[in-house]
Amino acid sequence: MTAVDGRRYLTALGWLMVWPCLAQPIVETVRVTASTAERKTPVTGELLPFQQTPIHARLTGYVESVLVDVGSQVREGQLLAVLSAPEMKAQLAEAEAKVLAVDAQRAEAEARLLAAQSTYERLKAASATPGAIAGNELIVAENTVAAARAAVQAVESSKKAAQASVQAIRDLMAYLRVTAPFAGVITDRIAHPGALVGPSTEPLFRLQQISRLRLVAAIPENSVGVFRPGTRVAFTVPAYPGELFYGTVARNPRSMDAKTRTLGIELDVVNPGGRLTPGMYPEVSWPVRRGKASLLVPPTAIVTTTEKSFVIRVRNGRAEWVTVRRGQPAGELVEIFGPVREGDEIVRRATDEIRDGAPLRTKLNGRAGAS
Repeated sequence: MTAVDGRRYLTALGWLMVWPCLAQPIVETVRVTASTAERKTPVTGELLPFQQTPIHARLTGYVESVLVDVGSQVREGQLLAVLSAPEMKAQLAEAEAKVLAVDAQRAEAEARLLAAQSTYERLKAASATPGAIAGNELIVAENTVAAARAAVQAVESSKKAAQASVQAIRDLMAYLRVTAPFAGVITDRIAHPGALVGPSTEPLFRLQQISRLRLVAAIPENSVGVFRPGTRVAFTVPAYPGELFYGTVARNPRSMDAKTRTLGIELDVVNPGGRLTPGMYPEVSWPVRRGKASLLVPPTAIVTTTEKSFVIRVRNGRAEWVTVRRGQPAGELVEIFGPVREGDEIVRRATDEIRDGAPLRTKLNGRAGAS
C-alpha cells in the first residue's frame, strides 16, 4: 500500500467513526423551572339567595287580604297579608270580661278590708278601758283584718293572671298580620283571599334576600391549594357574556363532598341592582397558589403512554425516563410532580421513540417555555 493509499484509508476510517454521531439529530432541551405564581383555574358554581324562608301562618284562620305578589320588593317588617280568626276575638272578649269581674271582686275585697280595719281600731281604742271589751274580741278582729288583707292580695293576683291572659291573646292576634322577617323579594305566592291557612298548611309566601347572594363554588381537591378568607374572586355568568363580576371568599365548610371530591367554598356577592339571580351557574376563576414552589415544564415535554407519564431528562449525554404526574396548567407551562429538580435539563418535545439510555445530541434552548 502506497503512502497515498494509506492516507485515504485513514480518512475513510475516520469518517466511518464520526458518521453515526453526525447522522444523529440534535434534540432541543429546556430547563425545569419552579414558581409559586398564582394561577387561575375555572370551576363551576351556583348562586343562592343569602337568606330564604317560607312564610307560614302562625295561627289558623282565613286569608282576609293579600298585599304583595310574586316579584314584590319588601322591606323588613312590611305587612304582607292579613288573616281573620273570629274565635280569637271571642276569646279576647271573654278574657277582658274576666278582668272586669276580677276588678269588681277586688273592690268588694277592699271594702271588707276597710270595714275589718275600722272594727279592729274601735275595739283596740275601747280595750284601753279595763273591762270594756273581752280580750278575745280584739284577737278575732285582728285576725279578720289579716284575712281581709289576704283576700285583697289573692284578688290582685287573679287580676294579674287575667290581664296576662288578655295580653297573651292580643300577642297571638298580632300574628294575624303576616309581616316580612327580612328585606327581600317575594318569589312565590300561594295564599289567596278566603283560603283557610294555618301552621300545618302550605306557606303563604316564599321570601328570598337577593341584594346579597351566596356563590357556592365546587373547588376540586387538587385546586383547593392555599387561599385566604376575604380574597376577591372574579366570575362570569352566561346571561352577561364577557362581563366580570366579583365575590369575596367568606366561608369554608372544611369537609369534602365524598361523591364529587370537591369543597363547597362560599363567596359573598353584593347584588344591589338585582342583575344576578339565584339559580344562575357562574364560572369562577379560582385562584390557586401552592404552599411551595411548583415545578413547571412545557406540555410537549410530557410523554403519556398506557403505562405511565414521564419526561426525558438528559444525564451524562444520555436519555433518562423519569416518571412524573401531570398537575394543573400554568399559562404556557404545566405543573409536574416527580423525582425531578429545578434546573434539570429535559427534552422539549419528548417522544417514546427516544429510548431510555439512548445517547443524545442536545441543544439547550434556555429556560423552560422559551421559544
